[in-house]
Amino acid sequence: MRTSTPGRRVVLLLSSLLFAAYVLAPIGWLLSSSLQSEAEITSVPPHWIPHEPTLQNFAAIFQVENEVVTYENRKQQDTATGGFIPSTARNLLPSMWNSLIVAVAVVVLNLLVGVPAAYAMAKIRYIGRRSSIYFMLATRVIPDIALVVPFFLFIQKLGLLDSLTALVITYLAITVPFSIFILTGYFESLPDELDKAARVDGCSRLQTLTLVFLPLALPSLVAVVLFTFLTSWNEFLLALMFTQTPASQTMPIVVASFTSDFNISFSFINAAGVLAIIPPVIIAVLFERYIVSGLTAGAVKG
Repeated sequence: MRTSTPGRRVVLLLSSLLFAAYVLAPIGWLLSSSLQSEAEITSVPPHWIPHEPTLQNFAAIFQVENEVVTYENRKQQDTATGGFIPSTARNLLPSMWNSLIVAVAVVVLNLLVGVPAAYAMAKIRYIGRRSSIYFMLATRVIPDIALVVPFFLFIQKLGLLDSLTALVITYLAITVPFSIFILTGYFESLPDELDKAARVDGCSRLQTLTLVFLPLALPSLVAVVLFTFLTSWNEFLLALMFTQTPASQTMPIVVASFTSDFNISFSFINAAGVLAIIPPVIIAVLFERYIVSGLTAGAVKG
């Protein structure tokens, strides 16, 4: 067995630190700039540590709902003083709630549809089984932009435009195939003897799935939850096409609208960005131990 030399370990350490800095630097700047005033964030040269940290940007997000923002009072505000508030700022918190509702609904429905389908494909032999797996995976090759028009016509015919239901339906069409592929690979890696033993003991297919395979499939379930939640939480294109009013708009749409104003507050946008990353970070921290094993589930079969 070849042992690592000190030089090799140093190179690996430096490469890891460089990669970590590359990945974490934007997040560090987001957190730092959210605590800076507009004058400080636009100063030259920029600095990573706020000279005078302030929570004014976050306070504005939670207070703006009680304020009436009009053109008259907005044109008197100056971003350098931190007093500028985008006209759509009052929609931020409701849009985050909309995003959470959509993401949770997509996660739950994904599991309800994907788990039984994956179990059937992995443990029940039927004609066209292998072809159906590859067909579903092939649907992920199609870019989302190519699906906008068919989705739009479908949602329009159902009368669901400008509703959260439209987003749930379209996000399910995007996430279910990949979720089934992940779960199928994991179920296939589990011994067939478990399925046969449960059937001999008198378990139905549903009981075998819920009592035998689901407890063993926790890592892959976490991977599916993380994938579907992040996809639904961050999706922009379909949400832009299918929602027109604040009642149904999700967080990415409202945050993007901050940059279309006649004036832009970078500190306010970054504070909104910090709030936007909190739910995904919480989920990642809670299920961190299962993420890697879940994403690699079924990759090696012995």
